[in-house]
Amino acid sequence: MPKIVDHDQYRKELLSKCFDLFAQKGYSAITMRQIAEGLNVSTGTLYHYFPSKQALFEQLVEEVCEQDVLMAEAELEGTQTLQERLEALGKFLAKNEEYYIKWIYLQVDFCQHQDFKEMQDSVAFKRATQRYEKAVYDILGIQDPVITWFILSLIDGLIFERLTDNQAVSITEQISLLSKMLTAYLEKYLDKELPNKTSNS
Repeated sequence: MPKIVDHDQYRKELLSKCFDLFAQKGYSAITMRQIAEGLNVSTGTLYHYFPSKQALFEQLVEEVCEQDVLMAEAELEGTQTLQERLEALGKFLAKNEEYYIKWIYLQVDFCQHQDFKEMQDSVAFKRATQRYEKAVYDILGIQDPVITWFILSLIDGLIFERLTDNQAVSITEQISLLSKMLTAYLEKYLDKELPNKTSNS
C-alpha cells in the first residue's frame, strides 16, 4: 500500500529547515539547487512545494511569524500585568537575539532584491503583519493600533541596532523602560475610558 504523505506537514518540515540555509548564505546568494541539497531532496520535490525561491521565502516569513508568536506565548505564560509581560518579552528577545538578528538581516536582503510594488502587494507579508498585530493584542492586551506599532517598531529597531553591534543598546533595558512608560501612559490616559466602554457594551 502506498505511503500516505501529509503534504502540508511535509511542507512545514521543509520550511523549518530552510531558515538556517538562508542564514548561512543570505537570500540573494543561495540557489534553489543549493536549498534542495541542504534539505536532502531533489530540486523537483522542492519546486513541487515551492514554485520559486521568492515563494519559498514568503512562506518562510509566515512560518517564522507563527513560530515566533507560539514561542513568545509560552515564554510569557503566567505573567499578569503589562509590565511583567513586556519585561518577560524583553528577556525572551534578548535570549534569542542571535536568531532575530539573522532574521532581520535576511528580510533586508530579501527586500533589496524585490520590486517595491510587489513587496507592498505581498500576501505573505500582509498576513505576517496581521498575525503580529493580533499577537500584541492577545499576549499584551494592547488594542490601540498606534501603540501596537510603537511596540513592534521599537522591537525591530532594537534588533537592527544589535545587528550593527551597538553596544550602547540593551534589549532588556530598553523593553523594561518601554514597559514603565507604557504602564504610566495607559494608567493616565486609557483607564479613564474603560467605564464608558464597559457601559456601552
